[in-house]
Amino acid sequence: MMAPSDAPESRPGRSPYFYLRVTILLVVLAAVLLYAWSDVQKREARRAWQRTLLVAFVIVEQGDVDDRAIDVMRARADRLEDRLADEFRRYRPGDIRPVDVMVIGPVAEPTPPPTPPEDDGLAAAAKHQWAMRQWTSGVDERSGQTTRGYDSVIYLVARPPERARVKMIEGASEQGGRVGVVAVELDDTMADFALFVAAHELFHTLGATDKYAPDGSVLLPDGLAEPERVPQLPQRFAEVMARHRPVTATQSKPPEGLEELAVGPLTAREIGWAR
Repeated sequence: MMAPSDAPESRPGRSPYFYLRVTILLVVLAAVLLYAWSDVQKREARRAWQRTLLVAFVIVEQGDVDDRAIDVMRARADRLEDRLADEFRRYRPGDIRPVDVMVIGPVAEPTPPPTPPEDDGLAAAAKHQWAMRQWTSGVDERSGQTTRGYDSVIYLVARPPERARVKMIEGASEQGGRVGVVAVELDDTMADFALFVAAHELFHTLGATDKYAPDGSVLLPDGLAEPERVPQLPQRFAEVMARHRPVTATQSKPPEGLEELAVGPLTAREIGWAR
């Protein structure tokens, strides 16, 4: 027989609130995982091209941007739609138009978008994504329109040119995500190029990769709109993910207008236009 001093200590039972908290946490976790899975499925479904994708270009005004420049860019968005439709039919003949672009704004927002992190770690990426969500939510609230129902949203952050001869433009976006950002020193001469870069960022959200080297030079042959062309150079078009039109093996030119935009074979495969 066990002596009283040798008897095991009795442990108090778990509080009912403990099990309630665990249950709530599990439900929340399941909901988050279900939402993430559903979101990934929806984003991947875009690349099936069974319907026209709804795309929003949100013009974010920072400073006194010329109204004419914004009007020109808004009007030329229709030409971008047409050009992408022409390229789509080269790979998939039919009546479907790949994208329907809605231009929203301009929206006055003095705060610039968050700068992409230099660190490639998950923590830095998550922090940046959260900051971007806060910034885009603020822009959407100021615009009075929601962008929730769009397949992809590109924010065009426009500011007045600082120099007359050289105007800056750059972009960043979520690879395979929904959101992209283009920062441009905008006047009416930059409207087409701004829309070209917006298309570049849109294609990033659909899974396309860059076709230029770190120094900006076009990658050959991946960055060619017509790699089968004989002679191969100069090219007639600027591949959307290369952003420039190669004229020699070491020289390229920025596109002069949306008429020079083209989608090369590798990019077409990456976004599901071709196999």
